[in-house]
Amino acid sequence: GMSYFRQIPDITRDQTITARSYSAFNQVVERYPDSEYVEDSRTKIRVTLDQLAGKEMLTGRYYLERREYLAAINRFRNVVEKFQTTRHIEEALARLTESYYAMGIVDEAQTAAAVLGHNFPESQWYKDSVKLLKSGGQEPRENTNSWISKLFAAKATG
Repeated sequence: GMSYFRQIPDITRDQTITARSYSAFNQVVERYPDSEYVEDSRTKIRVTLDQLAGKEMLTGRYYLERREYLAAINRFRNVVEKFQTTRHIEEALARLTESYYAMGIVDEAQTAAAVLGHNFPESQWYKDSVKLLKSGGQEPRENTNSWISKLFAAKATG
């Protein structure tokens, strides 16, 4: 695990090594829960997950800048679904708001903003998302049929 961890590249590069590092540290935690290395492995898992999320965000921003909204949404959705505990979750929800709004899928944009506001009410990402929605006469409002609502409801209940 440490061998892979020391080789983790920056987020502009391929993250195969990062995924291998995650897998190795995860095995330590699962196979040897009483090991003296478990806490360090958990810390390294958090770092690898943040790195993998960062790569998804970088790619999503690339697509968003080029107005390839569906491709951007897929990347930001990956962050929301797989990397909720990373520092990238706020931006991912804000970028989903932006991308869905640009595509005219207002209910999903409103839901992404509502979930962002519920979880991070003081976030600048939330404030920016509200401003974007208000520019079109909309407000954050959760659509309970949205994949975003269902995902966060499932996490909250179990």
